[in-house]
Amino acid sequence: MQNSYYVGLMSGTSMDGIDAVLVSFDGDIPTLIASHTEALPQALLSSLQKLCLPGNDEINRLGHLDRSMGILFGKATNALLAKAKVDKSQVVAIGSHGQTVRHMPNLDMGFTLQIGDPNTIAVETGINVIADFRRKDVALGGQGAPLVPAFHQHVFASPDHQRIILNIGGIANITYLPGNSDAVTGFDTGPGNGLSDAWIQHQLGQPFDKAGAWAKSGTTDQKMLKHLLSHPYFALSAPKSTGRELFNQAWAEQQLSEFGYLNEADIQSTLLDLTCYSIANDALKLAENGEIYVCGGGAYNDELMYRLRKLLPSYKVVTTAELGMDPQWVEGIAFAWLAMRYHLGLPGNLPAVTGASREAVLGSFYPAA
Repeated sequence: MQNSYYVGLMSGTSMDGIDAVLVSFDGDIPTLIASHTEALPQALLSSLQKLCLPGNDEINRLGHLDRSMGILFGKATNALLAKAKVDKSQVVAIGSHGQTVRHMPNLDMGFTLQIGDPNTIAVETGINVIADFRRKDVALGGQGAPLVPAFHQHVFASPDHQRIILNIGGIANITYLPGNSDAVTGFDTGPGNGLSDAWIQHQLGQPFDKAGAWAKSGTTDQKMLKHLLSHPYFALSAPKSTGRELFNQAWAEQQLSEFGYLNEADIQSTLLDLTCYSIANDALKLAENGEIYVCGGGAYNDELMYRLRKLLPSYKVVTTAELGMDPQWVEGIAFAWLAMRYHLGLPGNLPAVTGASREAVLGSFYPAA
């Protein structure tokens, strides 16, 4: 069947690889056909991490990395289609999130910036690309994030079920689906895996804390946890969004300066609890009980899941696998869905979530021809 698929490309705040998914749709309901993860070469990852911080020669670095990421997104797509044995002619469009390098929506002139040149992706794959999904929402006065709640509403909402869809990447975000109404809300709760990943990379040279084992070996320092949770971001009302511009390794090290008596594992445990407590506090503000479905890398952190369940005994805390969607691929599928919405001329944002002045078709079109 010709022109029946969409590709979704996602590289998140954690920068732990490009997720590529091949998706077909029955109305708004997606079916995952194939998936692929493309690793970021170490040199490229290091350059991206530098670009996310203020520095010199940023414009040249930005231009180079924009093209480099475009080539890598194209490579990920081609590998995905080869794995699925699907010809490019069968793909309607690629929906590419890109790689966020700045997210600063709260300035007087707020902006968000994702790189991974869509023109380069189109040339590398021979497929039309839809990208730049966030900036229309920002132009309308919104945060440009999170965008996934609209997708979550369409695929996960169920009458008479109070559900929270919790995506834990480098940053954690919540979508609240009240079940009996359309009053969907969503926002970034704060750090997800980002601070824990940065700490274990710095201390042990490991990319992430597998299953949360290192955090489990430590003991959380309550004084430090209380200090971290006193950050003004956690008291903000929605709409709100954040990123590594705020919660990054430099910020964490600044906070740690008062707690030199702690060993490294205790710090890892405390950073994990910062994630868990900030999520739990927000969940309890939304509803006293319900169902939480976790996706993103955090779904595979056994210690994180254990601590969330302990903090939220009145909630059922499981992964989106129970709703029929592999937690690793939810965000990639969401951007395939956003590409489909653009193709059909349908809005992709929820103004109640982002703060935009109205609904809008999100994205821009980059033809392969």
